[in-house]
Amino acid sequence: MLTSLFDFPVPPELIAQEAVEPRDAARLLVAGTMGGERHLRVADLVGVLAPGDLLVLNRTQVIPARLAAAKDSGGALEVLLVHPEPAVVEGGPERWRCLVRGGVRSGTRLRFAPSGGEEVRAEAEVVTCHPDGTRTLAFSAGPGGVLALCARSGRVPLPPYIRRQDRASDRERYQTVFADRPGSVAAPTASLHFTHALLAALDAAGIARAYVELRIGPGTFKPVDCETVEDFRIHGEWCACSAETVDAISACRVRGGRVVA
Repeated sequence: MLTSLFDFPVPPELIAQEAVEPRDAARLLVAGTMGGERHLRVADLVGVLAPGDLLVLNRTQVIPARLAAAKDSGGALEVLLVHPEPAVVEGGPERWRCLVRGGVRSGTRLRFAPSGGEEVRAEAEVVTCHPDGTRTLAFSAGPGGVLALCARSGRVPLPPYIRRQDRASDRERYQTVFADRPGSVAAPTASLHFTHALLAALDAAGIARAYVELRIGPGTFKPVDCETVEDFRIHGEWCACSAETVDAISACRVRGGRVVA
């Protein structure tokens, strides 16, 4: 199947650069088996779902995964964390698969600048260069490890269609209100539109809720650059579905409810 079959023009003025406020004012298209085509708002979801339905949400949390670094030679570059890897030895350095903008070879040592006048010194060494262009870095990141380094110095990896620099407020806005499992480099987009008030209204209407965890990787930003769809290789992502969520889905199907991802 030709990738070009999916091409269509998108006027730049229709690509949102700022999030709508409040979150649940975003537009919602209801189609198909859920009651015919209707143009609503996310806040109207309470009237679209029915008591006994189950809403399944991704509880992943976006980490500020973009880190400014410098080689020992002085050259500046940027590291984007992809996912953690097991340590070679127990208690050894944290290892992360990363994308490195600037090009580095195995053995290259990187330094990460401390933020806010802190004296914390964080370093990493490139230990493996992979065929897909990613790198495995072994970190010496100081107290709290790599996630603490991101919290101190990292930047939010906004999608490429948002053509502005990230801001401090993006750490909160480019995040779902229920996110509590750090590990993604992008937000689960549909869930961004939920508010605490909407979740409370869904609870009051008898709509059940369950969670999965999918750590969204940089592959979500990667364009399909092959001539045919079948030649495209999708980036792998880590996910988990608890026994509690499996039971909730089974119970919903038994009672005749709809499972809505």
